[in-house]
Amino acid sequence: MKKLALVLFLSVFTISLNAQDSSTEKQDGPAFKFEHETIDYGKIVKGSNGERSFVFTNVGNAPLVIERVQGSCGCTVPTKPEKPILPGEKGEIKVKYDTNRTGGFSKTVTIISNATEARKVVRIKGLVEKPSTASVIEKEKSVLSNN
Repeated sequence: MKKLALVLFLSVFTISLNAQDSSTEKQDGPAFKFEHETIDYGKIVKGSNGERSFVFTNVGNAPLVIERVQGSCGCTVPTKPEKPILPGEKGEIKVKYDTNRTGGFSKTVTIISNATEARKVVRIKGLVEKPSTASVIEKEKSVLSNN
């Protein structure tokens, strides 16, 4: 009886080890590797340039096709690459945030593709501040002094 229990235990143990080994193998197909999955705008002035880019590499072994990118609201407008990204090549997803709104923001961009992770979410965050009155006065002084 003890031998039967020992054989049964070893069989289950061996099967579970084999199952774990197969899950750690490299998956075939395209795959993302982002330089940064969150872009922090930091503190920016209202009306400043809100364009940034998520840079990634296709670390898989097949062309990566981005089917769709979508911002979490109308103030975040992403643009996808039109051509497939070949294995080993870099690509970028451009994001434009509407900096005419003041206050803190934290938004997401959802990427739908043929990658092993078919739905990928990346983030942007930051704080849009009103221009300081001191900087407006300095700009006016410089304009007046140049005339």
